[in-house]
Amino acid sequence: MIETSKLKLNCLAIGSLPYTNLDETLQVIEQNFGEIPFWAQLPKLNKNEDMIFQFLENMPSFFFDKNSEKIFLETESEKFFQDIEDFYLDYENIISDINCDAIEKYAINNSAVFPKFISLLKKTEPQFAKGQIVGPFTLATTLVDKSGRCAYYDETLREIIVKTLSIKALWQIKHIKKVKKDICPIIFIDEPSISQLGTSAFITIPSEDVISMIKEISDLIKINGGVSAIHCCGKCDWTVPINAGVNIINLDAFDYAKNLSFFNKEIKEFLYNGNKIAWGVIPTLNPEILKNITLNDALQTFEQAVKYLTAKGIDEKIIIENSLITPSCGAGSLSKDLALKAMELTKELSDTLKERYKI
Repeated sequence: MIETSKLKLNCLAIGSLPYTNLDETLQVIEQNFGEIPFWAQLPKLNKNEDMIFQFLENMPSFFFDKNSEKIFLETESEKFFQDIEDFYLDYENIISDINCDAIEKYAINNSAVFPKFISLLKKTEPQFAKGQIVGPFTLATTLVDKSGRCAYYDETLREIIVKTLSIKALWQIKHIKKVKKDICPIIFIDEPSISQLGTSAFITIPSEDVISMIKEISDLIKINGGVSAIHCCGKCDWTVPINAGVNIINLDAFDYAKNLSFFNKEIKEFLYNGNKIAWGVIPTLNPEILKNITLNDALQTFEQAVKYLTAKGIDEKIIIENSLITPSCGAGSLSKDLALKAMELTKELSDTLKERYKI
């Protein structure tokens, strides 16, 4: 926990921004997230920036029908059987040494921002840098085979998805640390679908299986010098990511802070072990509210979120020292003006809290 101990009330961004101009994007990142730069997904730029599509390149079984523009998985084709043997060999080589040549076969080429992000790291040499992958459960419950069956229910596809996303995370770590070995990568696992665990949609899926999927990726991130984080912007059984061993949990604290306090025993142990809560205080999922929100409003939202935990007997000092500040979710669907307001307000709240608590 040496690296995470340096994180106290810092601000981070979540995934996407609505820009199409790369220089404008980098300017917003550098001005507001200089301590922890991130590479933004730009869904308004092109379809390659989609949070699902971006991580599928060279995954065995992945096919894209250009005519219908539909994604599907195929495990019966001759190409799949050719690819799968090479994939597992590559995977073993990569987890043994992330600097091996094989990892470049699985590069994240569908990101316009990543190369500029690396240039920004070379210029500023921050202590931390943020990357992200789509979560394995979200991806496995989004993708389907040719018959329309959810990929999660095919054990082979599920394993391929977990291992592909592991490689995508390690590729980011490799390139961040190639800039300077002392930069600590924070890799977010974006898992909106875990909010649906236990509902009628996924009633037959045991949480232990989801924990195992996330843990496999989280462990590899940590083994290779990174910090693992999970983002879920809905109500969530927070014991799932905690038991998966992530270092940071990130929630929509504008709408669901009280939900977190229902898991107070697990949260208390999580924080006392030096792990972090990243409070998504700035309401990027509520543009009408965001339009009128002030710094004072954001402060009150943060204070109330903390009170939900102190009311359950968790020491305020421990909470504050292990808190980070983020928007509630990505800003890719917002207008440029509202997205900029959200980013600036996230930084302003972080700076204000650092001054208040002398951190």
